[in-house]
Order: sequence, then structure tokens, then C-alpha cells
Amino acid sequence: MKRKKKLDIIYEDKEILVVNKPSGMLTVSTPKEKEKTLFHEVSDYVKKSNPKAKVFIIHRLDKDTSGIVVLAKNQNVKYSYQNNWDNLVLKRRYVAVVDGVLSKKTDVIKSYLKETKTFMVYSSGDKKSGKLAITNYNVVKENKKYSMLDIDIKTGRKNQIRVHLSDINHPILGDKKYGNKKDHVKRLMLHASELTIINPKTKRKMEFICKVPKSFDLLFDEGKI
Repeated sequence: MKRKKKLDIIYEDKEILVVNKPSGMLTVSTPKEKEKTLFHEVSDYVKKSNPKAKVFIIHRLDKDTSGIVVLAKNQNVKYSYQNNWDNLVLKRRYVAVVDGVLSKKTDVIKSYLKETKTFMVYSSGDKKSGKLAITNYNVVKENKKYSMLDIDIKTGRKNQIRVHLSDINHPILGDKKYGNKKDHVKRLMLHASELTIINPKTKRKMEFICKVPKSFDLLFDEGKI
């Protein structure tokens, strides 16, 4: 029987919990998966000190993306963040390893995102029905095969980073959904590394940083995972 990995808590106070979600774990349950979720793990954790304690998801990450997720300890706190999320968030940084060497070492990708009936997100020029998505990237490391990008998103659309990098023909390693078929990579190489946000109650700036997984650097240090 596999031992449960210890919950990786980045920050905790009376109102919120900030956790490093592992790759391969859902943020919330689906009809097919109820228990192996970040919500379930955090709920179990808070109930150890208070059986009546509850947690509420403020925002989500894709199942295969790792990194920072913020949860609330009561519903009022949840809504205080969610109802003004775009204005409260000052910075959302990600690190990704993509296929190939980019000709532009820094750039801004903009498009209007739409979603098919089969939940595939794609870029469109349709301003009326598409949602504006803006992704800034900067190459921080590269070799002959791969590039590591520091990414700052100005909008938080579903699958935004994955779609935008696929659009420029440099899909994220391990992203079988959006164009990368390399099976030697065991996970999607996308990690939410930094979140800077205003506390809606105190109006103070809070900065959370989550270390990039070692497997990302191994691609460059050793040429393999």
C-alpha cells in the first residue's frame, strides 16, 4: 500500500491555507474521482484539529499542473477573494519547460480563447464570443532540445498557457492534450511558482512562492528526467 504524501503547506493563518498541489491531483472532485483531490486532502488536514472545520476552494489549477492553490477556511473569506479575484491578484507566475528552442526569447502572446463541446480550448480572433487571454514569457534556460520559460499571465483563462505555447509551436512537455506526444516525460512540465495577492480584509500585499520541482532542472542539468 502506498504511503500518503504529506500535504505541502506554504502558508496558513486563521482565514486561508496556501498549498503546493502535486501534478496529477485534481483540485476538486469529479463524478469519477471523489477522494484523491486537493480539497479532500486539505479537508482531512483541518479536521484533525477541529472535526467541524471546513475548507473552500478559492481558485483552481489543472489536474496535471503543480503549484500554488489558495483555499479559504470559511465561506465569507472564499467570496471576499473570489468576487474580486482579478483585481486582488497582482502577479501570477508559472514556470514551464517547452519543446524546442524559441527564436523570440521574450514575448507577449494574446488571443481570444473559446472552448469546444469536447472541452478543448483554442485561440480565436473572435472578440465578441472569445475571452481575452494575455501571456508574457521569458526564456530563462535552454539546451538543444528544450526551453525553460518564466511566465507571467495577465488573465487567468482555462488552459491559457498550454494553448498559447502550443499556438507558437512550442508545446509544454508532457502536454498530450495540446500537442506534445513525448512519453518519456512523466508529468506536465508546468508549475505555478508565485502568487502575489492583496488581502481583501487587511489590504496588505501577500506574496507566496513555491519552489520549482527538481525534475524541471534535471532536463537541463543531465539531459533527462
